[in-house]
Amino acid sequence: MMRRREFITLLGGAAAWPLAARAQERETPVIGFLGAVSPDGYTERVRAFRRGLKEAGFVEGENVGIEYRWAENQLNRLPALAADLVRKRVTVIFANGGTAPAIAAKAATTTIPIVFAIPEDPVSLGLVASLSRSGANLTGVNFFFGELVPKRLELLRELVPALTQVAVFVNPANPSRAEFLVREAESAGRTMDLQIQVFNTGTVSEINTAFTTLASHRPDALLVTPDPFFIGRRAQIATLAARHGVPTSFPARDYVEAGGLMSYGPNINDAFHQAGVYTGRVLKGAKVADLPVVQSAKFELVINAQTARMLGLTVPDKLLVAADEVIE
Repeated sequence: MMRRREFITLLGGAAAWPLAARAQERETPVIGFLGAVSPDGYTERVRAFRRGLKEAGFVEGENVGIEYRWAENQLNRLPALAADLVRKRVTVIFANGGTAPAIAAKAATTTIPIVFAIPEDPVSLGLVASLSRSGANLTGVNFFFGELVPKRLELLRELVPALTQVAVFVNPANPSRAEFLVREAESAGRTMDLQIQVFNTGTVSEINTAFTTLASHRPDALLVTPDPFFIGRRAQIATLAARHGVPTSFPARDYVEAGGLMSYGPNINDAFHQAGVYTGRVLKGAKVADLPVVQSAKFELVINAQTARMLGLTVPDKLLVAADEVIE
């Protein structure tokens, strides 16, 4: 027969099993994924982020968890979403989809490590002390978009030699970014003797209205500025541009894969991959304050030859040779 003391010991051990299981669950690191837009259109970016994590030894659902928070292009929701991740005591926050998520995460915590993927200079934004050493709880990947507006206009002129009037789409929901991009476009336009017409297209209906206007004004080309909202609407924009016969320059290859004409810009999937690797390093114990900000230097020119033919355009040999990929 089991002695009373043995029974009590056994009973105590059994009661401790759930506690031990919960403790083990808490030991599994959790990444707070703070995104500015919606999962639609970000599938490849999330996949690239997971690839980077895997290279660092972490697989979602096995030895790391991910809490996803999407602002659905409502940037005013980001502070509350960031605060929610802090309350859940996630191990690290990955802020992506523009600069707003990184700013919201920084305001929400000074202790939880933050890895960002942003298109603007993090030093001028006050996110880090320097690119070589953040000196705070933030670091990440910096890639450049706005500075490429002049180059994108030059590429458009090579494809459309008679280029004189260019429509430009910006998202007014991200005002500081929109103002910067408008300045870049207008400055480049003056240098190249181009007429720039800016359209505020921060909603689906505004995009439709803008194309209705373009149908009557007939600009020579359209330049879509980089914004997370436009990524989610890339199929709509590419389809309408083709329908109205407007040659269009996009900031990333996603648009061209959806039927857009041409893109030039940083490889965003590569940036997300790098951010995944960095997040993995933080999970392994690396001090964020000592990690330099990675400068993404991988740019690509992608051309959709089928769309060019449909628009009646002949892609010059110079562009075909320079292109990193030509989609047939």
